[in-house]
Amino acid sequence: MNQVLTFGEMLMRLKTPGYSRILQADSFEAAFGGAEMNVAVSLAQFGDAVGCVTKLPQNPLGDAARNTLRRYGVDTSRVLRGGPRLGIYFFEKGTDIRPTNVVYDRAGSAFATAQRSEFDWPALLEGVRCFYFSGITAAVSPELTGALEDALACCKKRKIPVVCDLNYRGKMWTAQQAQPVMDRLMQYVTVCLANDEDFEASLGIRAFDGDMSRGIEQKEQFCEGMREITKRYPSCTTVASVLRNIHSVEDSEWMGILLQNGTFTETAVRKIHVMEGVGGGDAFGAGLMHGLLHEKKPQEVIDFALAASVLKLMIGGDLNLSTEAEVEAVMKKGAGAKLSR
Repeated sequence: MNQVLTFGEMLMRLKTPGYSRILQADSFEAAFGGAEMNVAVSLAQFGDAVGCVTKLPQNPLGDAARNTLRRYGVDTSRVLRGGPRLGIYFFEKGTDIRPTNVVYDRAGSAFATAQRSEFDWPALLEGVRCFYFSGITAAVSPELTGALEDALACCKKRKIPVVCDLNYRGKMWTAQQAQPVMDRLMQYVTVCLANDEDFEASLGIRAFDGDMSRGIEQKEQFCEGMREITKRYPSCTTVASVLRNIHSVEDSEWMGILLQNGTFTETAVRKIHVMEGVGGGDAFGAGLMHGLLHEKKPQEVIDFALAASVLKLMIGGDLNLSTEAEVEAVMKKGAGAKLSR
């Protein structure tokens, strides 16, 4: 068993019924999620020992969020309590040519107002063998950027590997704001996940032209971008990316690429029909980490990561509630067409 620790914000997700627009909605379906929490839950489903660091308000909403993590096997003993409110995001499911839309209501949340000094990293990292964060956490506030810097310095001192999903969010900060911050944080990173616009927006590395309908055709550009990350940040020996050809909200092709110690490994292209396009990148990151933690061969690592990612797209909500055995079944061609009895 491997003790993984993730650091980020847990949010309440309010989804409109069916394909309704927010403007139409008179009710919302409530659930919980957030990038780093999604990764923690996914790893727990794979059988890994995983905990999280976040801050939740001391009220019933905070209790419900924490209990969701507990329900799915995540250690919540490092969760801080207090602060004014739980962050929220509103989710509007798209279809065909109408894109899915997200509206954030997270300003002033318990996590967003947390102070750098609240996080006792020598204690929080006790017994941890791998630390995970994303660019979303760095985008929340300067105090949390500072907290991340403290965490990563502590990881370096203790020789704890660091995994970073660049996870650029244009609704939270600009590329000009993101690049100097992510450049500092990347000095500590061992494994980097970079998809689509993450390369350029987060690091200023050109790897994708912005055309989501032909991402797979840009494979060589992605590979050059991945090489550039390892050249620029010597501590980063592993980079992984998802490449996609997105034809509509529901229909696309996906593939994964892994660069590890100078060698590329890639998956076959998977044609998929998406039920709900959220959390796929987090599932990919969790699948990748699971493979690396258990020292699987590079082909197994990237195949498992992609299978975890596409399987999540067939599950509603933020969380990838798939077991290791279920992901491995998806790795085998045609497994999804069988009736499980």
